[in-house]
Amino acid sequence: MSRMAGRGSGPKGAAGAGAPLLRLERVEVVRGGRTILEDITLEIRPGEILTIVGPNGAGKSTLVKVVVGAIMPDRGRVWRRPGLVIGYVPQRLALDPSMPLTARRFIALVAGAGEGEIAAMLARVGTPHVFDRQMTALSGGETQRVLLAAALLREPDLLVLDEPAQGLDQPGEAAFYRLLEACRREAGFAILMVSHDLHVVMSTSDRVICLNRHVCCTGTPAAVEAAPEYRALFGTGTGGALALYRHSHDHAHDVDGNCLPKKPSAVTDAERPADGGTTDAAD
Repeated sequence: MSRMAGRGSGPKGAAGAGAPLLRLERVEVVRGGRTILEDITLEIRPGEILTIVGPNGAGKSTLVKVVVGAIMPDRGRVWRRPGLVIGYVPQRLALDPSMPLTARRFIALVAGAGEGEIAAMLARVGTPHVFDRQMTALSGGETQRVLLAAALLREPDLLVLDEPAQGLDQPGEAAFYRLLEACRREAGFAILMVSHDLHVVMSTSDRVICLNRHVCCTGTPAAVEAAPEYRALFGTGTGGALALYRHSHDHAHDVDGNCLPKKPSAVTDAERPADGGTTDAAD
């Protein structure tokens, strides 16, 4: 919890300073005679948000497993800064429904944390009520926040997330990504994230890598969006998919994105903005 309380990295403009946390050099992964990843070279810098996008079957989850050390590449080199701590939020969690496992016990097994630390972190991620609930009884949003709490309790230098908002509705996704960004500001860790949520990628990332078994293009979100390789994969007729999600903030959501009862506002009609108070949110 100490780093969550005081290791902030400052504004996004400061991201990327210093030596890399991790570097992949010409990495290749082959399974069953099929090349999953080919000639992958990338690095992750302190404090930055690096997002991987690509079509289904592009090797995104395999790349994540190489980064966290779950898969050894067949060729190439993976370098990690000595002492590097990685927190990992998987795409999904498969648990035996017959196995009794509370959120408290799950986090203790994953992060090696005490009950006080676990309770405080569950409160930080917005789910203090799940402390003694069975993992198999949690909703999708609650499960993702428990996984995030376990990863954060490792006090990571690098947080790796594999499509963390998969299965959540749009407000639920927005709430999760807002929480993630707030935690990053507090603790200063870097983020490597796989995401299919292009509106989030293009509004919150420092760098984007477009992957299709090899690195098609890489750079700032604006540079990648304009790249012919990106447009060949995702097209230009996105129907607004790359636009920021316009979200009215005159109400709140629970961890699954459900609207909570609207609270009375002390703002008078004369004080309201002319546009009705709607905000372009990077959700």
